[in-house]
Amino acid sequence: MPDGCLEAENLYLWRGDRHVLRGVGFALRRGACLELMGVNGAGKTTLLRTLCGLTAPEEGRVLWDGADVRRDLPAFHAALAYIGHEPPLKAELSARENLRYWIGMRRRLSARELDAALARVGAGAWCERLVRTLSAGQRRRVAPAGLALLMVPLWLLDEPTTNLDGEGRELVGSLIGEQLARGGMVVAAVHQSLPGSTRAVSRLELPA
Repeated sequence: MPDGCLEAENLYLWRGDRHVLRGVGFALRRGACLELMGVNGAGKTTLLRTLCGLTAPEEGRVLWDGADVRRDLPAFHAALAYIGHEPPLKAELSARENLRYWIGMRRRLSARELDAALARVGAGAWCERLVRTLSAGQRRRVAPAGLALLMVPLWLLDEPTTNLDGEGRELVGSLIGEQLARGGMVVAAVHQSLPGSTRAVSRLELPA
């Protein structure tokens, strides 16, 4: 797993006359997870989008290995996986086809790796079905299946356990634990602590 350090320095962002982000700052090292907490509308999703360079802060900056990510966004994006609140799935493709397409844009993927990843998340029985026919919980399992396959140091996750049952939540917790054990990093917007939280997990409460 490559070296890496993610830092947010005094991030401010306004929407109209309202502060969405107010002086947000943190430093995340290898093997650590940061949970973003706060009520709906506190800015968790906005902060994730700012961290990955999709939204520009009006003040402050995001650093990767000490350098402003805006200097080379393509290189920074190659080091991360961002999963928004809605999984990036194409409705007219099967779960298997979606995963092969999504991961295939980033790296070569063997059929054996793909099958193992789908089996890991319990998708073996329905991975050939079109995504539009899947339940919300099934759709939420597809993206985590691809995270470990990407082999990138930084995961940015927006409510990764939403619509998952207890087994699905534990699975996400296990995947995150494995990412941290590899020396990776995770930032996750959550309403409650992730399953299997350890001392490697810190929390940032965003004010309403």
